[in-house]
Amino acid sequence: MRLIAASLAHAPLLAALHAQAFPPAERWDEQAFRQILALPGSLAWLADEHGFVLARVAADEAEIITLAVLPLARRLGIGAGLMAQAMQHAQDLGAAAMLLEVAEHNHAARALYAGLGFTQVGLRKSYYADGSNALVLKADLSPSPQVPGNTHLT
Repeated sequence: MRLIAASLAHAPLLAALHAQAFPPAERWDEQAFRQILALPGSLAWLADEHGFVLARVAADEAEIITLAVLPLARRLGIGAGLMAQAMQHAQDLGAAAMLLEVAEHNHAARALYAGLGFTQVGLRKSYYADGSNALVLKADLSPSPQVPGNTHLT
């Protein structure tokens, strides 16, 4: 897997990938990606045209804003590789911890995050458009996260 840093120029591709990875009520358009990528501390990594991760670092804390992997590319280590890259980049920028929200019923994502050292620190009731709850997860960014599987990061 080849990872590249995504920029504002990638906003159309990120929006297209997001639309394929999420239900209609949760999809973000190109303008949303442009706005987030323009924020200070934003970082994004693209795994060819199979998925991406978007995060933001503020002070000593980072947050995963969204992780999208195309349905046909899931369970191939792409999500883990993207997350490990985002975690390492956030740590390099001075973040000591990373947070994210995940749907309580999304067991595959929860397993991915648990494998990367995330633990539950909170609950957001009725957080998603469908009324489902979100678990708030947190991971310590020291030491560096390990990338499961065989990945090539550039």
